[in-house]
Amino acid sequence: MKEMLKNIVYAGLGVAFLTKDKIEELKDELLEKGRLSQDEGKQFVDELVNRSEKAKEQLNQWLEKKVAERLDHLKLATKDEVAALRASIDELRQDMASRKEG
Repeated sequence: MKEMLKNIVYAGLGVAFLTKDKIEELKDELLEKGRLSQDEGKQFVDELVNRSEKAKEQLNQWLEKKVAERLDHLKLATKDEVAALRASIDELRQDMASRKEG
């Protein structure tokens, strides 16, 4: 029963987006209703916080990977490439300016 309750909570609340405050709120509610003991409540909170942090990290890694893949697919210039082009343009402008003077 307790395991089933945990699984329902994990699925229903979207573990990746739970805050520590929300988890504590949920624990207090479950303790109040007598569905968890104090020890089970502490373990429940620790487990949810741990899962939430892992889920957030996994989501961040997945998003970074997907963004990098999309950027690579678009063949966009990198910051370094744009900086190099700007430096080349500045150099060409200076060269043209010196030729006009000379």
